Amino acid sequence: MLALLAFAQFIVAVDYNVVFVALPDIGKALGFSAQSLQWVVSAYAVAFGGLLLFGGRLVDRIGGRRIFILGAIVFGLSCLVGGFADDPGVLIAARAVQGVGAALLSPATLMLVNTRFEEGPQRNRALAVWGACGSGGLAAGALLGGLLTNAWGWEWVLFILVPLALLAAVAAPSILPADERSASDSTFDVPGALLATAGSSLLVLGLVSGPEAGWGSLRGIGSIVAGVVLLAIFALVESKSRAPLAPMRLFRNRSLVTAILVILVFQSSLAGSYYLFTNYMQSVLGYDALEAGLAFLPLTIISMVSSLRLTGVLLGKWGPRTTLFLGMLINGIGMIILAVTMTTSASFWQLLAGLVVWGIGGGVTFPAMFICAASGVAPSEAGIASALANASQQIGGAAGLAVLVAIANAGLDVGSDAHPAVSAVSDGLRTATWIAGVAAVVGGLLAFTLKKPGSAPEPPAPSAGKADEIGATAH
Repeated sequence: MLALLAFAQFIVAVDYNVVFVALPDIGKALGFSAQSLQWVVSAYAVAFGGLLLFGGRLVDRIGGRRIFILGAIVFGLSCLVGGFADDPGVLIAARAVQGVGAALLSPATLMLVNTRFEEGPQRNRALAVWGACGSGGLAAGALLGGLLTNAWGWEWVLFILVPLALLAAVAAPSILPADERSASDSTFDVPGALLATAGSSLLVLGLVSGPEAGWGSLRGIGSIVAGVVLLAIFALVESKSRAPLAPMRLFRNRSLVTAILVILVFQSSLAGSYYLFTNYMQSVLGYDALEAGLAFLPLTIISMVSSLRLTGVLLGKWGPRTTLFLGMLINGIGMIILAVTMTTSASFWQLLAGLVVWGIGGGVTFPAMFICAASGVAPSEAGIASALANASQQIGGAAGLAVLVAIANAGLDVGSDAHPAVSAVSDGLRTATWIAGVAAVVGGLLAFTLKKPGSAPEPPAPSAGKADEIGATAH
């Protein structure tokens, strides 16, 4: 069961980065403009981030196994359609549907890990394996993207995911336990679902549109403001709903709130840095797709080994608070070391030290964040808690990519036909990577809001049924 759940997480994580290296080939093959090409990435991010809360609550109401199978099928079939696309609109639509599949699959996967393994050492070990596949998948996405694009063409960065996703769907009925549905399964917060989906989608849309349409545009700041307003209304509606999509009592769980904030910062620096480093390898050093993909191999291996070998040891010795801080600190230092070596004439061996340190920190941080997010959460709300953590990851990734790309392009005339000087491009990418590293180090301080090891545990928030009983008694 754990192998299947970790495999599914690997698929979703790979998809996050696999298209980056292939973007130049996709743009040439399908006739994307320089401005519209980003929507190959953004369409997926908007759908994924916008539907995560809805998908997480479906997991709680309908069951992890059912939603896992549905998500894997939607994800796999949309990859197939995207690989055969011969028009920009078809590919963008297919990528959006991929995001829908991921928004179902990802919270189902994490919910099943959190509910099928007992909290403590057993769950920590399970999440270390799950996290190794997640952090390794992020790095492996760039590696596979380069290998596949160079060997068979850009289409294969999507085709390769089809048999993997469908294999997971076929294997699930015989491996995953049957879903258990409670009496409350018949209720569903439709207004909350609509508000959460619309608000999250608009927020991510504004973040990914800002660099292209302009931050002062209707699609940029207009979408962000509209998204924030809808999410504020969503919070108000949820506080008054008897069967809320995202129960407000979850936000009294300090571990979950801390994890959400750390995930936001971690993914903001990580997503942008993957893009920056890929761009640096190709635009500054002149690597082709294969070479740029292979450059991620050390990062892939080291991050997976760190998740499996270091996270559990550190958690057992120092607890989540210190482990999370150390992971973020090492992660940020690795990015800073990498930024220092990102010159116009750097060799791969000069860049290797930064990649190694970055891989160690990222490998430790990834599972530790989600271990904190699952701490003290009732099984009946594990799906929505997982979705909140995943939503933070997607929003953070979109925000980080937008901000770091804007920093990297500051001072470059990206709208003209003239190509900027390589030294100017390198300076911008190096500055943005350095800022990402500093942000990760500072974000690690959030870990100290967690309780110290040995402190009295927080009383668990009442489950939905218990909360209703308390409310009725008080009334």
